[in-house]
Amino acid sequence: MNMDTTYFFVGIKGTGMSSLALILKDKGCKVAGSDIDKYTFTQRGLEQAGIEVLPFSAQNIKEGMTIVKGNAFGEDHEEIKRAKELGLKVQTYPETVEMLVTETTSIGVAGAHGKTSTSGLLAHVLSGVAPTSFLVGDGTGKGISASRFFVFEADEYRRHFVAYHPDYTIMTNIDFDHPDYFTGIDDVCDAFETLARNTKKGIFAYGEDKHLRKLNYDVPVHFYGTEADDEFRAENIKRTTKGSTFDVYHFDEFVGSYQIPMFGEHNVLNSLAVIAVAYFEKVDQDEIKRELLTFKGVKRRFSEKRVADMVIIDDYAHHPAEIKATLDAARQQYPDKKIIAVFQPHTFSRTIALMDEFAASLNLADKVFLTEIFSSIREKDGKVSAKDLGAKITKGGAILSMDNMSPLLDFHDDVVVFMGAGDITKYEHVYEELLSNLSLKNN
Repeated sequence: MNMDTTYFFVGIKGTGMSSLALILKDKGCKVAGSDIDKYTFTQRGLEQAGIEVLPFSAQNIKEGMTIVKGNAFGEDHEEIKRAKELGLKVQTYPETVEMLVTETTSIGVAGAHGKTSTSGLLAHVLSGVAPTSFLVGDGTGKGISASRFFVFEADEYRRHFVAYHPDYTIMTNIDFDHPDYFTGIDDVCDAFETLARNTKKGIFAYGEDKHLRKLNYDVPVHFYGTEADDEFRAENIKRTTKGSTFDVYHFDEFVGSYQIPMFGEHNVLNSLAVIAVAYFEKVDQDEIKRELLTFKGVKRRFSEKRVADMVIIDDYAHHPAEIKATLDAARQQYPDKKIIAVFQPHTFSRTIALMDEFAASLNLADKVFLTEIFSSIREKDGKVSAKDLGAKITKGGAILSMDNMSPLLDFHDDVVVFMGAGDITKYEHVYEELLSNLSLKNN
């Protein structure tokens, strides 16, 4: 870290960028940044840390700054162009993260799904037993100068994670996503194999993922899962409305019995990966058990509230596998209630590429509603609409609008799950206001 410069983040409200800005601030660096005026859920943390956030303008860029460029911004951005004119150092988000990776025992968390939940859980657990810096994809980050561990999320999109050389890597799964960049599953596997070869000490990989089983590894790989050929195994899994319990074995050695206040099979597996890392770093497993019990989750991952007689769950799920996992978790926690899914498709390219898979996953709900597709800034328009997806859904598929959320008011004492990676929360807020007003009127 260079303490004599101001790290200026172009696109500071992005989830990874805001986390990284908070870490550098914690480490004593001077930090500022720019972004759109629109409020985002990452904004409050930046404000509380005293980090100035400015509207985009070439005038923000001053002599002596080091520019951290968000992944969504190209060389034609006005601030990047101004930085080049002044001869300033411009580095990417992954290049900046790599500065932190080399400083301590680093653990990267990669996977098509589950990165944020697993890195958030790992950061929480390790922070409870040793000084730990972390960079999590829900916009949270913390930097500690004398940390033993650095936990960070490693994103595969555009192969960003190939810049990293961590000590350990957790790989939760490989799946085809980001069809605007990856040509197919083989291309995704190639990217993960590059990260595997960059890893210095060991890899913890989900054993039931056929793609992870086929990768070439240059360091020891420890498979975790629920099958007999997994090195770390979860057995005797019991799922209740309070959470899950399970036993862990390393080969034939009993490691311990664990309890987690989380729902869905994926959270058992995420916990198993965390336990495996702690085991290899010789962290006391009794301390791990204690920390697992107190995890409150990460932002926009199964965040839950009650309004009037309804349970409302907010989740970042934007891929069929993630939708399936989220609905599975809702069923575990609320087995006697109807589960209503409200899904905002994210990007035209993903909706076209995975339409049948989206329909199959959404049909796991009791009733499904959609919003119009949220387009990426990288897309101009698409040849698909939410109505096309709705036609494939057997459990509903009607399109909601901000002006008419009233179809959701037909449900009482049930669960509504809002899912999406765009601005789905604005629909959720309208619904919550309608519910609250109706409740006040009835009382």
